Amino acid sequence: MPISTYFLLISSIALATFSQVVLKIGMSSEPVQLALSRRQPVDTVASIITSPWVLGGLTCFGLSAVVWLLVLSRMNLSQAYPCVALGFVLTMCAGYFLLGEPINMLRIGGLSLILAGVACVAVS
Repeated sequence: MPISTYFLLISSIALATFSQVVLKIGMSSEPVQLALSRRQPVDTVASIITSPWVLGGLTCFGLSAVVWLLVLSRMNLSQAYPCVALGFVLTMCAGYFLLGEPINMLRIGGLSLILAGVACVAVS
């Protein structure tokens, strides 16, 4: 399989991970949190859809989907889709390093199992 296919796969996973971090920043922003606390559906939706962070996150998520479609056109689904689990690992690491979210030993154990599973699929 060409290296470009693996590059597309990694790009899709990275974009999806980045989108989750940006969406979290947007949804945690003061204007969105204030709108959520008021419990006014129209104001809440307006605040969310006008947040640059949320819009950026949704854009990255959409780009990730487009790249994923390219991956599916070049790679077996049974090999490509398990690699998406790397997104869980990357997102948890991004939450820890970029957002200061805690990670305990149980989560680290879970991440290890995910990595082991992805490695098994990748070499098969």
